[in-house]
Amino acid sequence: MSAEGTTRRDRSGRQQRKRRQRRLLMIGGGALALLLVGGGVATAVVLMNQNGSDATDAGGAEASAAPAEPIVFPSDEPADPAGTEPCIELSVLSSFENAEMATRLVEGYNAKPRNVDGRCVVASTTRDKSGISAADAAAGFPDLAVDDRPTVWLPDASSWLAVAQDSGGAANVPTTGASVGSSAIVLAMPQQLADAIGWSSARPSWDEIWNAAADENTWTDLGHADWGTFKLGKTSPLIASSGQAAMLAEFGAESGSVAELTVNEIHDASVVKAVREDELATSHYMATPEHFLWHARQSEEKGSVADFLSAVIVDEKSVWDYNRGITSRDGVNRIESTPPLEQLVPIYPRDGYYLADNPFTVLTGPWVDEAEAAAAADLLRFAGTKDGQQVVRTAGYHDLNGELDPVVSEVGRLPESPSGALAFPGREVIAAIESAFPEVRKRAEVLFLIDVSGSMDEKIATGETKLAAAKDAIQESLGHFTKGDNIGLAAFSAIDDGPITPGLVSPVADALTERSRFLKALGALQPVEFTPLYAAVDTFAKQRAEAWDPERINAIVLLSDGKNETLGESTTEAQMLETLGHLHHETPVLIFTLAYGSGADVASLQAISTATGAHFYDATDPTKVSDVLGDLVTSF
Repeated sequence: MSAEGTTRRDRSGRQQRKRRQRRLLMIGGGALALLLVGGGVATAVVLMNQNGSDATDAGGAEASAAPAEPIVFPSDEPADPAGTEPCIELSVLSSFENAEMATRLVEGYNAKPRNVDGRCVVASTTRDKSGISAADAAAGFPDLAVDDRPTVWLPDASSWLAVAQDSGGAANVPTTGASVGSSAIVLAMPQQLADAIGWSSARPSWDEIWNAAADENTWTDLGHADWGTFKLGKTSPLIASSGQAAMLAEFGAESGSVAELTVNEIHDASVVKAVREDELATSHYMATPEHFLWHARQSEEKGSVADFLSAVIVDEKSVWDYNRGITSRDGVNRIESTPPLEQLVPIYPRDGYYLADNPFTVLTGPWVDEAEAAAAADLLRFAGTKDGQQVVRTAGYHDLNGELDPVVSEVGRLPESPSGALAFPGREVIAAIESAFPEVRKRAEVLFLIDVSGSMDEKIATGETKLAAAKDAIQESLGHFTKGDNIGLAAFSAIDDGPITPGLVSPVADALTERSRFLKALGALQPVEFTPLYAAVDTFAKQRAEAWDPERINAIVLLSDGKNETLGESTTEAQMLETLGHLHHETPVLIFTLAYGSGADVASLQAISTATGAHFYDATDPTKVSDVLGDLVTSF
């Protein structure tokens, strides 16, 4: 390790020893087995003790995927006869991570006749990112018609119930849900890298993980300079459970104990400073684990996974998906291919790892009527039967006895129940982590690069022009940036065969002090004529590379509604991609691309983002540009 890494490790070790001397009690706990009675069948479920309201609750009580006594799962009892029509329509909202399990449970339930209070039941599923769903549930899903609002919310971790409640959603979201299965949140690494650093045979602590990520010579010192720096991937704690787990582990490691993290320690100035230093090792944040793993597979196909990441914090189920050849660019559409040559191995840090418990939560908002709540209880009953738990296992999860499907265990390289599982902490700790993230996250250096070709004057379904809607979306997205972030604005078009115009209109500068200048420049943008897409990307990527700052997330947000179109000779796509490939290995500027409207060149925009290790976002329905851009900026 470098001298800097050694100093940092020594400092953290001193912090741990001093804080442990002050601790007198270990936090105990686990899972509480309950019996829910529905349809004449007593069904075993597990309720994780994760959302206590006591402000003194420490983070991460000991947990287990299995109860103390094995549960005997009852058989399903389909109705005979089925209930009459009209059927009760039951909507289940899952996260992206557990969407496959939720879909299979609903399919299994719908495959047999059901009778709830004399009526048949038809269940369906939708999915969204956990952080977005928490905000929507707290607000009562105002953007959905009453009949389209979900009755059941199945996030992948109970921590999101705490987030929703803390956001004013206590009337809509109960404090607890019933776990239907679990998945540990782990550090996933390519086997070769895990072997080289020794973590495939000896479990590291979280502090050792942060130290390795912070030391630019980690791989060089181990004889693998060709792997570059240690690249650690993390999701945003505002969006994904794996991001929450990573942030909790950081604060826990820096305060002295992952299992005993408290609100006071999260607010401790010295801990905050240390976590901020840890975050500098993050390349950038992504919304879901699928985003990272899709890029990892693309990197392997071009050479090696190590070119994109060294390790990523994800759930076990995602490791299994990756190793069997399943990835997803957007978390919705799955790509099935041959298993990767570079398989991932899950690493379970020895000082604790968090357990995502997948709580089946019957919402309590005014849109949920008694019939829907009764149908939800019947679906939960099915989830706890032999058939339901078989679905849970084959979908890649530990069942309520902590057992995995043998094939899942083998392909995912997942052990049955390694020691050290922790429940997500109580509501106050989760709220403290959410509020701390904007202060500790790695700062952003972002240039918004906007297509202002003539087609941006076209109107969309809302009645606005595309450019006007894009301006509104950009202005709204600025709320994500805080003190210390730098943002700038450039736009591109061309008149006849002239130069890129208008070019840089607001230099990259402090997001707070220069906000008014940015907004004035944004408001002044007007549609012009041609679309020199390749030349604009080539030009501004080079400019941002010259200003590259290793302590920031250096990025361009590219919004374009059309294909490259110029009057005279200009930069070709091949030349642009060659430039991006060269810069990526020297001064990596991430280019996040947003396809805006049906005429956008999706293939080229995907190629641009892939070449820089960033992500592509789809707003080909231009009315969704605000939501899509809001999702995109969580990468910073």
